[in-house]
Amino acid sequence: MDLSGPPGPGLGVEITKQSEDAPYIFHFPDGNASIARLLVRALIPASAAGNTMEDIVIAKMNYAVLDDASSPVRLRLNSTAISARNLGDPASAKEVEVKYVRGGEVHSVRGKACILACWNMVIPYMCPEMPQKQKEALAYGVKVPLVYTNVLIRNWEAFKKLGISHARCPGSYFESVTLDFPVSMGTYRFPDKPSEACLLHLERVPCKAGLYARDQQIAGREELYRTRFETFEREIRNQLGRILSPGGFDPANDIQAITVNRWPHGYAYEYNSLYDPDWPEDQQPCVIGRQAFGRISIANSDAEAFAYTNAAIDQAYRAVNEVARFKWNANN
Repeated sequence: MDLSGPPGPGLGVEITKQSEDAPYIFHFPDGNASIARLLVRALIPASAAGNTMEDIVIAKMNYAVLDDASSPVRLRLNSTAISARNLGDPASAKEVEVKYVRGGEVHSVRGKACILACWNMVIPYMCPEMPQKQKEALAYGVKVPLVYTNVLIRNWEAFKKLGISHARCPGSYFESVTLDFPVSMGTYRFPDKPSEACLLHLERVPCKAGLYARDQQIAGREELYRTRFETFEREIRNQLGRILSPGGFDPANDIQAITVNRWPHGYAYEYNSLYDPDWPEDQQPCVIGRQAFGRISIANSDAEAFAYTNAAIDQAYRAVNEVARFKWNANN
């Protein structure tokens, strides 16, 4: 991920350009969660102690200050937006109204502009007044369903004895089993001794072979909704036993905890020459879909059809600059 653009310094992130040949080491122990926490702390400094990327890893968030009326930035949790509309003709509107549900009740707020940094496919339902061509473009991308599973094991002696750090498992329930990458930041330390407990990361991408990519992802999402935790647990125990038992691993004794993160609407859809037309860049659905609609701008990785953090940051930067074109004064 290239973080050489504007967001880095403001978040306290040290900018390092990674070589294509370098290992995957530039990430936080909790993945992108620390990036979100850095963003919140930059906007609402009282939300967490510290001022570096090292101290954010173990910082406790103060949720009580997120929606403080005296703060110039307010973050309202447990509030699902259901509608965004320009008040008047989109070409000349001066305000946007956003409706959201909180505590079972519908609320509405007005502002000079808004950015929808959400799943593109829901935007046509939130903004039914949009042109049909734009709604169809927003609905084109079908997110990839994912299962990210963390398994806490008593120790990683079996990995040490077998001389492996990960296993690729084509055709198995989980495509990969990986020792969590050894990242130490600030006072957070990874388990560097084989006798210490550690986390394994298991990945599964549910799909249905033989279909076009978008149809496979719809089928995979349906499968994911139907799958019970007992199925995941059984497959985890079976697969880890088959891989690691030659190193002395015993699933019954060595598995301490399991967390299954079911992500039915996971990664943004990325265009594939096997399934998608070879559009000119300005005719790609993501480009058509992300056009500003009056005072409503659109961000998120879907807006670039690329499922990674740098795409989300780039699209957020673009959307903020769209909003900045309005003159923010009492008459506008």
